[in-house]
Amino acid sequence: MDNLKRVENSGQDVETLMAGLGRKARQAAHTLSLASTETKNHALRAAAAAIRANAEAIMAANAQDFSAAKAKGVSGSFLDRLNLDSGRIEAMAKGVEEIAALPDPVGRVLARFERPNGLLIERVATPLGVIGIIYESRPAVTADAGALCLKAGNAAILRGGSESQRSTQAIHACLVAGLTEAGMPPAAITLVPVVDRAAVGAMLTGLSGNIDVIVPRGGKSLVARVQEEARVPVFAHLEGVVHIFVDRDADLAKASRIILNAKMRRTGVCGAVEALLIDRACAPTHLGPLVKMLIEAGCAVRGDAEACAAAPRVTPARPEDWGKEYLDAIIAVRVVEGIDEAIAHIETYGSHHTDGVITENAATAERFLKEVDSAIVVHNASTQFADGGEFGFGAEIGIATGRMHARGPVGLEQLTSFKYRVHGSGQIRP
Repeated sequence: MDNLKRVENSGQDVETLMAGLGRKARQAAHTLSLASTETKNHALRAAAAAIRANAEAIMAANAQDFSAAKAKGVSGSFLDRLNLDSGRIEAMAKGVEEIAALPDPVGRVLARFERPNGLLIERVATPLGVIGIIYESRPAVTADAGALCLKAGNAAILRGGSESQRSTQAIHACLVAGLTEAGMPPAAITLVPVVDRAAVGAMLTGLSGNIDVIVPRGGKSLVARVQEEARVPVFAHLEGVVHIFVDRDADLAKASRIILNAKMRRTGVCGAVEALLIDRACAPTHLGPLVKMLIEAGCAVRGDAEACAAAPRVTPARPEDWGKEYLDAIIAVRVVEGIDEAIAHIETYGSHHTDGVITENAATAERFLKEVDSAIVVHNASTQFADGGEFGFGAEIGIATGRMHARGPVGLEQLTSFKYRVHGSGQIRP
C-alpha cells in the first residue's frame, strides 16, 4: 500500500486530502465532457491492454488481499467476490474493451421538437459530472466503474474496501496507464489512497460540491449509511433478496435447470436466488424433486412445514429467513397459494432487486412481470442474468433498486443526464 504510506508520511489529514481529490476530479470532469469518442475509446483500449499485461501483478496483489481476508475468517461468499483468477482478469479486460465498443452516450439527441414560434428545441444527453463510487470486497468494480464513467464523460472517485486495497490499486494503475496514453488527466479516475472511514464521510458530504452522485455497492450497513448521510443524490444498490416463483404450469425439468443455476452458479452475487416459492397446485410433483436437487447440489434448505416434509435434510425456516440475503449456499423454500400469495410474499419480503417466475402460462407470466415491483423481473430464465454485461451494457456500476433516474443495471445511459438546446432566429417573448 505504497500510496497509503505516502499519505501517512506526508502528515496530510484525510479531509484535506479528499478536498484536493474533489477539486482535481472536477477539473478532469470538464476535460472529459469535451473529449471525443475516439480519445475515450483509446484510453479504454489502452487500459484493457494494461490489465492483460499486468495480470500477474494484479493476481499477486489479490493473493495478498485474499490471504489477509481468509486469516480474518471472513465468509466464503466474501472470498468469492474478492478473488481474482486469470479468467476473471481476462473478463475484466474484455469488459473494458466492450465498453469502448459501445456507442458514446454523450451528445445523443434524445428529443427534438419545434414550437409554433419557430424555436427548435433539442434535449441532448450530457455527463453527470463527478461520480463517487463506494464499494466493498469487489476489486473488479474498479475497472467496471472507472471504464463506464470514462465512456460516459464523467470523472470517477473510487473508494474500494480495505480488504481489497492492494487489488484495487493494481487495477487502478492500469486505468491510469490508459488515460495517460490517450493524453487524458489521471484524475479522471481517482482511487482514494486511504482506508480511513473518514474518507467515506468526506465523500458523502459531496466534497464542497465536487461530487454530483454517490453510488454505494456493498453490504446493507454501507448502503444504509450512505442513504442516511449523503448530501448528494444516491443510486442505491440494495441487497438482493431474490425470489423465484414456480407456478402450477411450470415445466419441472426447466425449473430444475433454472433454479440450480440461479442459486449455485455463484452464491455470492446479488442476482443469486435466496427464496423459492412453490405453487401449492404443483407442490405434489415439483416440491420434492426441487428440494432434493438443491440438497444434492450442496445447498442447505430452510423451509416451511411442507418443505420440511418433502426431504429429511430440510431445516425449519425461522421468521428471519424470509427476506434474508444469504449470499451463500442456503435457500428458503415456501409453498404458496398461487400467484396472488407469491406476489404478496415478494412485496413483503423482497428488496425490489430481481425476482423471477417459472411458468408455461403466458397470462401468468405477464401478470407477474407487470405486478412485481422490482428493478428486474425475469420469466423462465436464471436470475443470475441480473448483470449489466448480460444486458449488453458492457458492465455495470451496480443494480439500482430505487425509482428515480436509474433503475436496474447502471450502465452508460444511466450515467448521463441531459440539457435543452434552444435554437432561435431572433424570436422574443411577447
